Amino acid sequence: MSLIAIAWRSLTQRALASALTGFSMALGVALVVAVLVTHHVVSDSFQRNAGLGYDVIVGAKGGKLQLVMNTVYHLSTPVENIPYSILHDLTEGKYKSYVAKATPYCLGDNYEGHRVVATVPDLFNDSEYAPGREYTFRTGRNFHPTGFFEGILGALTAERTGLKVGDTFRPTHGVSDDGQGHEHDAFTVVGVLDPTGTPNDRAIFINLEGFYLLEDHAKPVAVEHEDHEAGKRETSSVAAHEHHEMEGHEEHEHAPLPEDQRELTAILVRTSSPAASIRLPNLINEGALAQAVLPIREIGALFDVIVGPIEAVLLALTVLIVVVSGVGIMVSIYTSMSERRREIAVMRALGARRSTVRTIVLLESVLLSLTGGLTGWILGRLLIAALSPAIASRTGVVISFGHLVPAELALVPGLIFIAALAGYLPAMTAYRTDVAKALVSAP
Repeated sequence: MSLIAIAWRSLTQRALASALTGFSMALGVALVVAVLVTHHVVSDSFQRNAGLGYDVIVGAKGGKLQLVMNTVYHLSTPVENIPYSILHDLTEGKYKSYVAKATPYCLGDNYEGHRVVATVPDLFNDSEYAPGREYTFRTGRNFHPTGFFEGILGALTAERTGLKVGDTFRPTHGVSDDGQGHEHDAFTVVGVLDPTGTPNDRAIFINLEGFYLLEDHAKPVAVEHEDHEAGKRETSSVAAHEHHEMEGHEEHEHAPLPEDQRELTAILVRTSSPAASIRLPNLINEGALAQAVLPIREIGALFDVIVGPIEAVLLALTVLIVVVSGVGIMVSIYTSMSERRREIAVMRALGARRSTVRTIVLLESVLLSLTGGLTGWILGRLLIAALSPAIASRTGVVISFGHLVPAELALVPGLIFIAALAGYLPAMTAYRTDVAKALVSAP
């Protein structure tokens, strides 16, 4: 038998015998890949979505991060409302010079768990959801300003609800599908958006004018009337929905709600210049009615302060699993040396040098590590593919099997380094094998 045949048999036999150790390495690498890819894609998507089409969010004073998560990512619950007059300040009033575009948002309803966002048609006009990419419609069209009870579906929402252009749906009061809210008037689907890979894929958009005409959505306005029997004046709240019933629903539902009965959840603002994006929040925050936040800054702080350290801990634990697997490979090969003394002696007798034997043992360690690493990389990708629907459902971020993270490129040299360390001690044991003693003592 040739020297090459003996060396190959040695490698393959040990590789099969160390399958369990290789699986441990594969598990560790799979976890490393899953942590790296998920964190990279989610972080990149969150920060990218936070600043496309707008750079400032105006909302009620309170938690800045909550305002961003609720408005941009359709997570958390809405904060308090802001006066409708702030929209006029941004578009026509004292802040006009700082603003290129202001898009109002009203939140507070859902349909089968999907957030219903009341806004204006301009949201889908001249707004980018990715660099150089604007909203387009898979089917249908944008809703008209006078189409009060028209709605648009995000791509994921259309798939999950089965709604299509021409269908009707009734939003439920409240942001969660807990069965506690009452159903509102029906809206007609007039368009379905193409997939964008953003949280808007899992939202439903309706006309802001129609939103105001729904029950419990108008701001109560105090009006005075005479009580002729008591001879006194008293104050009562008249809401828009009650006004429907008094004047006739069919006639009044297409009449815009008076502005003194309107409030907004938030306003997405695209400033006129980089300097305006710094100046405008300072001016708004000085007042008592609203606050302005920079979504990119808030999301960056979230990942730096909370998500980043958690990711570092998870990554450290997964790397530790890989290192322990490397130690397992070393122990497995080292303990097999006593069983392979005759094999090594035969190789030496056939002319193999000490360095050749040492190289074969090192190659065995590298083979085990790389095989386990490749298997782990595939398992990690499969794990990501399995988790992708859940991540997309909660965040709107789609993670595909093919997302490649630059940090993954360090896996191969890292595994080779660990394999070299793991194989060094067994390789030196093989290097020092006494040929004569091994052949004499062999059965």
